[in-house]
Amino acid sequence: MLARLAAGAARSFGLRPQDDTSFFHMAIDTRAPELFTIGKRLPKIDAWAKVAGTARFVDDIQLPRMAYGRLLRSPHPHARILHVDASKAEAVPGVVAVATGQDLPRMWGIMPTTIDEYPLAVDKVRYVGDPVAAVAALDEETAEAACNLIEVAYEVLEPIMSIEAALDESKPKVHEDKSKRANIMKEVHLEFGDLDKAFAESDLVMEGEYWFEGSNHVPIETHGAVAEWSPDGKVTLWTSTQVVHYIHREVAKVFQLPLSHVRIIAPPVGGGFGGKCDPFAHEAAAILLAKKSGRPVKITLDREEVFYAHRGRHPVKIKLKTGVDAEGNIKALHSRTQLDGGGYASYGIATTFYTGCLIPTTYKTDNFRFDSMRLYTNKPACGPKRGHGSTQPRFAVEVQLDKIAEKLGKDPAELRKQIAIEPWTKTVSGFQITTCGLVETIDRAVEASGWKHKFRQLPFGHGIGIASSAYMSGAGTAIYWNDMPHTGVQMKIDRGGGVAVFCGVADIGQGCDSTLAYIAAEELGIDVSDVRVLSGDSDLTPVDLGSYSSRVTLMAGNACREAAQKLRKLLFEAAAEYLELPVERLAAAWRRIFDIENPDHYIDFDQAVWKAEAKHGTLGSVGSYTPPKNAPDYRGGTVGITPAYSYTTGVVELHVDVDTGQIAIDKAWAAHDLGKALNPVNAEAQIEGCVYMGLAEGLGEEQIFRGGLHKKPSLLDYKIPTFLEMPPIEVILVETDDPNGPYGAKEAGEGPLNPFPPAFANAVYDAIGVRFDKVPITPTDVLKALRRRA
Repeated sequence: MLARLAAGAARSFGLRPQDDTSFFHMAIDTRAPELFTIGKRLPKIDAWAKVAGTARFVDDIQLPRMAYGRLLRSPHPHARILHVDASKAEAVPGVVAVATGQDLPRMWGIMPTTIDEYPLAVDKVRYVGDPVAAVAALDEETAEAACNLIEVAYEVLEPIMSIEAALDESKPKVHEDKSKRANIMKEVHLEFGDLDKAFAESDLVMEGEYWFEGSNHVPIETHGAVAEWSPDGKVTLWTSTQVVHYIHREVAKVFQLPLSHVRIIAPPVGGGFGGKCDPFAHEAAAILLAKKSGRPVKITLDREEVFYAHRGRHPVKIKLKTGVDAEGNIKALHSRTQLDGGGYASYGIATTFYTGCLIPTTYKTDNFRFDSMRLYTNKPACGPKRGHGSTQPRFAVEVQLDKIAEKLGKDPAELRKQIAIEPWTKTVSGFQITTCGLVETIDRAVEASGWKHKFRQLPFGHGIGIASSAYMSGAGTAIYWNDMPHTGVQMKIDRGGGVAVFCGVADIGQGCDSTLAYIAAEELGIDVSDVRVLSGDSDLTPVDLGSYSSRVTLMAGNACREAAQKLRKLLFEAAAEYLELPVERLAAAWRRIFDIENPDHYIDFDQAVWKAEAKHGTLGSVGSYTPPKNAPDYRGGTVGITPAYSYTTGVVELHVDVDTGQIAIDKAWAAHDLGKALNPVNAEAQIEGCVYMGLAEGLGEEQIFRGGLHKKPSLLDYKIPTFLEMPPIEVILVETDDPNGPYGAKEAGEGPLNPFPPAFANAVYDAIGVRFDKVPITPTDVLKALRRRA
């Protein structure tokens, strides 16, 4: 019956049954018969524009009379600003505006409780690259030359360049008014259970110290912004951002404008990974220079500037103590982390909590404590990077679990299964676990990789390693306290049957626009090509909190589904009258609303739209989503909560050249519990990207500073793996159908990264018998370790 209707629909649309992109193919390729779009391998809705090169990113925007801006950055990591003289720059022909910190002496920042940053430095610079002034000119070269003519008098101060120096109370403070003790920005101390008793009763207590080096996001698209003021005193900012709503708030605040006079637009974003979640100096500078010059102003950062703007992975020192019984069950776990936060707060409060609070979401324990502190140093500020704050402690936990398994003579994969947290339970810290496919991810990764035939059985120099992890499907708490929804969707249908979805999300390449289109198409029974998604525009779309913490699929997806179901109800009421059927007998698919019992009895979608509009008026609806109130009742209990946790197991097989120290990865396996794959091919691509970034951090990514200068501020020196270095990746989708997600979906864009740095390190140990408690593991590290071992 369905095949007959599909064939008829295909013919009516002029489609060929053999055409894999046709509606016919979509209709009959049904793993779940009740779903016609969700679960199918569809292209992203922006794929054609990006492949053809017609997608317009920020740097593609050209406006009449546009000027170009550049930033003057500090050459010192720590210094007081005594005087700024911009007169020579202002005299340069072609310069249309110059701005300094004194033109905008109001602080801003992403977290309302820790605002410590000026758009342009006013009193002090706190890292090499801290923006001090800005110039707009008729061309970028003139703006750069004029920047170099600005004279800044500094009083150079002793820089704080390490965690140890930041803890030294005799050293200068990076922020005199923000640190109560030494250069500690934030401390967290939380304990659950009786650790002393549990450690005393443990059969084995393992302690270790671990180091996870900081790294940058390295998005393909660098940061950029274009600002334009209208004659009525309103400003529009096009910017490569992940958080339209939060930037909207900060711009309105520092420029002292009503929110209704500020418009923020996020064009397609060429990669973010967390690095475009803060307000940045170039955004404020573009607005300020546009105001002063009366022209639109564009500022695009070069690659070196991106490394200094940073907001990437925190370098973290982790001390971990684990007590287990004779079978390996965790009796007690104590984690202590020290974060090198750089010169400003960024998302530092959240990161500090995340290095501890997410640890118990993977394995069972009744006794847990974490002590965490984030420190100010004179380096570029760190912030959220894919897996925000949870990646570094996960490395320590998973490497230490392997040590425990070896000590107990147990298979590390079997040990992880034994202690895996169970679905529909609460962690010792009070976090609600809903669905949990952790055990299945372990089983499937073990089976696919041939683990049981390879672990400790490969020849010297060859090894295999395993690790698991959990992650959030969206942060359950907004960064500023309110009771409003975390996201909203507006939807309308035009008389031609086209559907428009309006949402404030920012598509950063992860495909969130496509996800909203799939959901609208599924609920309304139309083709994805009939849906247009308008996103990331504070004037046109309802508020969404942004593309971070893997929140969009679950949160915006739920809002979109609600809006579509409201419209579906209106359409079905009109169709039921026309078809003379009860509403309960109707279904929608293939651009038709039809009788479930007799699919040949139907009304075309566009006809149903006409009748519904005649019956109900203009067809529009709204949907919104607010996460469940499931935070445990203690200070800090709101950080780390989420509607659902995803689970991943990663396996890495590699070989080590003992003569050169080079490590080559042969293959990686990622089994991920994502609840439900709304589009399997998109989910697989996100997971592959996570594996890539996790292995890159294991192999060699690191932000190293000497005297405040970045030692690798280019893609020639800061090595990320190319196609030649990347191994085959086998992705295994595990579906657990979480009731909190749309159609059961959970996240798939961040969590799969976390097992791969430790799985990589565990594989190196299996290969050469040398344990590394740090990443990256470089060839130099390998050769030194082999010499020590010899």
